[in-house]
Amino acid sequence: MSQSHEVNDVSPSSLSHLVGQPSVVEQVRVALDAAHMDARKVDHMLMVGGAGLGKTQMAKIVAAEMAADFHEVLGQAITSAADLNAVLLSATDKAVVFIDEAHELERDFQTSLYLALDQRRVFLQGGRSGRTPQSIPLADFSLLLATTDEHRLLQPLRDRMRLVLRFEFYTAEDLVELLRQRIRVLRWPVDDEVLAPIARRSRGTPRLALRLLQSCRRVCRSEGEEAVTLDHFERACLLEQTDPLGLGPTEQAYLRILAEGTSRLNVIASRLGLPSRTVADVCEPFLLRAGLMVKDDQGRRQLTSEGRQHLSRNRNNGV
Repeated sequence: MSQSHEVNDVSPSSLSHLVGQPSVVEQVRVALDAAHMDARKVDHMLMVGGAGLGKTQMAKIVAAEMAADFHEVLGQAITSAADLNAVLLSATDKAVVFIDEAHELERDFQTSLYLALDQRRVFLQGGRSGRTPQSIPLADFSLLLATTDEHRLLQPLRDRMRLVLRFEFYTAEDLVELLRQRIRVLRWPVDDEVLAPIARRSRGTPRLALRLLQSCRRVCRSEGEEAVTLDHFERACLLEQTDPLGLGPTEQAYLRILAEGTSRLNVIASRLGLPSRTVADVCEPFLLRAGLMVKDDQGRRQLTSEGRQHLSRNRNNGV
C-alpha cells in the first residue's frame, strides 16, 4: 500500500474501527444487529453533538454496514419544497438519507419532512388553485439527521427519530489512539511523542486533531524531512498562532478584551470586528467549556481565574 498525502484520504469504514464514542457505537451496533436480524432498514437516527465529532462519519458507516445507498445533503442546501422532494424521492428501499446541519432546515420543510415520514409519500401541489395535490409514494429508507443544535428542530421531527445519538467530546487518550490509528493507515512516520501535544491542543475534537496532524506533516515535508517531530509540531502551532489550549488568534484576542473588565457580547464582537452571532456560536463555546470565561444573568461576559492564569502563562511563554 502506498503512502497517502492527505489525512482524510482514509477513514474508518466499520464500527469496529471507530475510536471513542462508546455509548454511540453500542447504540448503533444494537440497531444494526436488529435490522439485519429482521431483514429491514435501520431505524431513523438523530445525531447530536459539536462540529467535528464524527457524526458524518458515523452516517457513512451506518450505510456501509447496511450495504445501503447513501444520500447526503446539507440542511441549508434545501431551499425549496422541490429540493426536499428530490432528496426523498431519490432514495431506494433501505437506503440511508443523511441531512447534515438539519437545524438549518426551514420550519416548513421540517414539517414536510416529518409528514413524509409518517405517510411514506410526498405531496406535489397542482398547477391550478383548488386542484388536489398529487402524491408520490416513498421508498422505505432510513433518515439520519445531524445537528449541533437539536432545539432548532421541531419537536414532532425529533420525536420521529427512533434513536438519539449524543456525541461527546473526546478525551486526550482517545485522540491519541485515533491519531495513532490514522498515521498507521496513512503510513506516515511520526514520532510518538508528538501525539499527546496534538491531542491537548485539539479541544476534544477529532477534526481539529487531524487538521493539526496534517499541519505538522506539511511543515515536515516543506523541510524535506520524512518523520514528523516535536520541532515540526511547534513550528506548525507557531504558523497557525495556536496557544497550548488550541485557542486561535480570535479567541486569544477575546480573552485579552475580557482581561480589561466585564463586557457585553455586542461590545466584544465590535472590537473583534465580527458579527455577534459568530462570536457567540464559534468563539465562546470552547471558552465556556474550558472554564476560561463565564456569562452572568444579564449576559455580561467576564474572565475566570483560569482564564487569567491562561493569559498569564501565555505572556510568560511569549505566546
